[in-house]
Amino acid sequence: MQTYAIGDIHGQYDLMLRAFEMIEKDRARDGAADSPVVVLGDLCDRGPKSAQVIAHLYEAQSRGENIVVIKGNHDRMFSTFLDDPWKRDPRLRPEYTWLHPRLGGPQTLASYGIREPGNRPVEQVHTEALCAVPPEHRIWARELPTSYTRDDAVFVHAGIRPGIPLEAQQEDDLVWIRGEFLTDTRDHGALIVHGHTALDESTHYGNRLNLDSSAGYGGPLSTAVIEGRKAWLLTPEGRQPLEPVLLEPMVR
Repeated sequence: MQTYAIGDIHGQYDLMLRAFEMIEKDRARDGAADSPVVVLGDLCDRGPKSAQVIAHLYEAQSRGENIVVIKGNHDRMFSTFLDDPWKRDPRLRPEYTWLHPRLGGPQTLASYGIREPGNRPVEQVHTEALCAVPPEHRIWARELPTSYTRDDAVFVHAGIRPGIPLEAQQEDDLVWIRGEFLTDTRDHGALIVHGHTALDESTHYGNRLNLDSSAGYGGPLSTAVIEGRKAWLLTPEGRQPLEPVLLEPMVR
């Protein structure tokens, strides 16, 4: 079996469309029209077109396309703000809110047509956001799954807590974890396909595959096809093998 996966999009709608185009070309070559596409979360924030990304994926799923969208920490912060603008994500550093420029919340709200979302009273911005974000998109984003398992791969946004059975993993870890997961070299019982930790390029570490190639910081958006525990990066020229390496990731 093969599964396609797309790394952290972060509002880069045009890059996402090109990723789906490469998937369709690969499907046409290999005849795998029924293979699912897993989007690894962080649909929104930092990039200019988060609203378009969310609408596209919502509508594609509504049409019955075989797309699985995983919840990322930025997607959770977006949903949390819409539900309660004063509620803080428990894993967010205390000096930040979702509306801090470093996190990219203002860019997401601006993509919905909200004027100067980072420079006006929070109550006003929240009221306008509830009018601007379609209710069905709001519900959809809130209810996104945090993991997806297929064949020898488990797809999550950030990673897993090592040593804990996959069925006992907690959402906070699945959408936020870094250090304990990134430095663990043991076999997790499956290839963990994830994003969240931005690298210069997608990297296969043997026990995990990181597909966050920094689209949220102006880098490319990575798209891969996974068969068992092997993976290939999709490029305009075709597949490029992602061979396991033993290097430590460069964490942004």
